[in-house]
Amino acid sequence: MIKNKQKGFALVLSLILLLAMSLMGGALIVIASSDHQGNNSSDEYQQTFYVAETALMQAEKSLVNKMIGPINPASGIRDHAARFIPRNQELTDPAPNQTPCYRSFRNLSRDADFRVVEQLENQSFFDLIEPVFDDTSFALVTAIDTTDAIDDEKEKLGKFRYEFFSVNSGTATYKGGGISLKKTSGATQRQGTAYRIYGCGMMGNVNNPEILIPLETIVILSH
Repeated sequence: MIKNKQKGFALVLSLILLLAMSLMGGALIVIASSDHQGNNSSDEYQQTFYVAETALMQAEKSLVNKMIGPINPASGIRDHAARFIPRNQELTDPAPNQTPCYRSFRNLSRDADFRVVEQLENQSFFDLIEPVFDDTSFALVTAIDTTDAIDDEKEKLGKFRYEFFSVNSGTATYKGGGISLKKTSGATQRQGTAYRIYGCGMMGNVNNPEILIPLETIVILSH
């Protein structure tokens, strides 16, 4: 009788230990999965931030091209005769599109009189950096071992979009410095134009992005 009780107790104990081990294993799987998802989310936010920085650089590049003249794609020569100081659009022009990026800046006027120099929407980040993947000598491409890995990286980067718009804020003092200046002066000042640039990095649907990071900066360009 005692032996039968001991056998029954051992069976119950075994079942309890099995259940405990199963719960611990399940908990470890959940924790590992959460950590993995957290790392992926962190990487996506970081990449979106880099895309937002790219938007600011592209906006500044566009302003510089307008102020010193665009480069002729055929000849590669800059057309200085076509340069001009970019101004905000007239009230007769269409108002800026109030995209998710535009609405993310709380300090912006929602007034119909608000105008911008330029607004560029829904730009593919991958299209901008695609030449990097075409250059097989580039370190990034040589570091990726297989074609499948490269295709996976392209697919990931294809999820990111950027947008920017810029505003002419009026005249400002442009201060330049550097070794090219005369030895008698450490800096030179002249009138310039200040621009406030707004840029966004986005992941997912551009009309309802999963991640949206807005950045802004001010640049002063010399006349």
